[in-house]
Amino acid sequence: MGKQRLRGLPASPGVAIGPAWWYRRGELRVTRRTGESPAAERNRLRLAREDSAAELEALIAARRDRLSPEELAIFEAQRLMLDDPDLLARVEEAIERGASAEAAWEEGIAAVAAQLRTLPDPYFQARAADVEDVGRRVLRRLLGVSEALELPDQPAVVLAEDLTPSDTAALDPDRVLAVATVGGGPTSHAAILARRLGIPAVVGVGTALGEVAEGTALVVDGDTGELIVSPSVEERAGAEARRQIWLAERAAAGEAAAEPAVTRDGHRVEVAANVGSLEDARAAVRLGAEGVGLLRTEFLYLDRTTAPDEEEQLAAYRPLLEALQGRPVVVRTLDAGGDKPLPYLPLEPQPNPFLGVRAIRLARRHPELLRVQLRAILRTGYPAVRVMFPMVATVEEIRWLRELFEGVRRELEAVGAELPRDLQAGMMVEIPSAAVLADRFAPWVDFFSIGTNDLAQYALAADRTNPAVAELADAFHPAVLRLIRMVVEAGHAAGRWVGVCGELAGEPLAAPLLVGLGVDELSMAPVAIPAVKAAIRRWTLAEARTLAEQALHLDSASAVRDLVRAAAPPADPRESTG
Repeated sequence: MGKQRLRGLPASPGVAIGPAWWYRRGELRVTRRTGESPAAERNRLRLAREDSAAELEALIAARRDRLSPEELAIFEAQRLMLDDPDLLARVEEAIERGASAEAAWEEGIAAVAAQLRTLPDPYFQARAADVEDVGRRVLRRLLGVSEALELPDQPAVVLAEDLTPSDTAALDPDRVLAVATVGGGPTSHAAILARRLGIPAVVGVGTALGEVAEGTALVVDGDTGELIVSPSVEERAGAEARRQIWLAERAAAGEAAAEPAVTRDGHRVEVAANVGSLEDARAAVRLGAEGVGLLRTEFLYLDRTTAPDEEEQLAAYRPLLEALQGRPVVVRTLDAGGDKPLPYLPLEPQPNPFLGVRAIRLARRHPELLRVQLRAILRTGYPAVRVMFPMVATVEEIRWLRELFEGVRRELEAVGAELPRDLQAGMMVEIPSAAVLADRFAPWVDFFSIGTNDLAQYALAADRTNPAVAELADAFHPAVLRLIRMVVEAGHAAGRWVGVCGELAGEPLAAPLLVGLGVDELSMAPVAIPAVKAAIRRWTLAEARTLAEQALHLDSASAVRDLVRAAAPPADPRESTG
């Protein structure tokens, strides 16, 4: 392949220059479909699982100094997957039918991964890769195949079809300059680990990446998602200059992570974290989060045959909230559904599950499920709890939800329960109808939080999980920015605060746009907090407002990005953090 520019999805920021090196994972083929006897196959599987558990424990011990608790938790969760009762019951049933251990295990892992991919939240869709990663680890043991990741001898840009969390954790930043993959997404654990390791990454480049020959010189830009194949001397020099700026800015941002995000003219923006576990909550505090703008609760409902009861939920929420040390937290109610729903929430098959019965639509069919969750959340007594309802499309829905919420509050007050002092109820804005009618929703909520991932895909009619059209579902698009402005204007007119909890909030490039549009709170993956705070500090509020107004009159996402880059004030690591 000669000189060419390829586009993918930015997954981990930074710029790198170096030769291409291909990592090609060997295919694991299960040829023995029937077993000797159920007892013998169960014993083979038990030994393979035990060896895999020991392998994971060794990996955790070896990476403890390089990875933070939330990254290490990825592998600790994989260790727990090895003993998952639902998975093992599925595999046991196949073995009893005469399947070999490897055939039964392969079938069980595929079924669990497929179920995760049908969930509406990309966070949980991306967890399918974790299931497949641990599944592959056990399958290698059963097949007697070794698969260690061989790194390049010299620093290089690693290219791959895709990378598992185990692959990514094995990367050495001293030998891996950057990563680019044919598939994958920016919410995968592989992308999260790349960000933690400080390795620039671009994912979802597509099949054109496969034409890049090993040894070809590459420039990888993890901020823009661009790859330059066989760059010119001038392109190399420009990339090296951008790389040096990135390294200096990263060092300065890390040092100031605990400081507030204040523009140069004194406007403060709350920067919060999206979390889904106790480890995430601890990381959020450590990395400077001022609160939690999105607490995912699906972890309580997955991988089980019955819904969690009130006491179980209460026991799960309390240590997580305690880790936040009094910071405000927005708890999102259950966001589930799909053509393969949770076992205890039966649904008829849906031709298009992502536009079907999910989230609040599911709650209206099973109101007791939501009532139990609301009781558990309110009973925590945590001082600053905000309850957030996802996938709200009509004013009728938010009226019903508010009435249910107030009913639960009155019930608990009647029995003397200690409720949160600063209790609020709000809604996610993910559906264009909610943005367009935000003024009609405002009387029924205390706040709005904009989910830019879904808002972009619904506004632009592009499935962000489909590689063929995922690039169209770009939250930088002026159509999406105009919807955000509508929500902010309607919310502020009614005295409601407005946050953004989608991926756009964690993009440093988007920070001045959102500030300029009047967004009050930005919530993101904890690892993104230092860079976003640093980005906010570069601008004045007046500059951000002018920028946002200009962006609203452009006609493409790429034009908006170019505008922000061209207008950005120079970063100064010595600059005051406000």
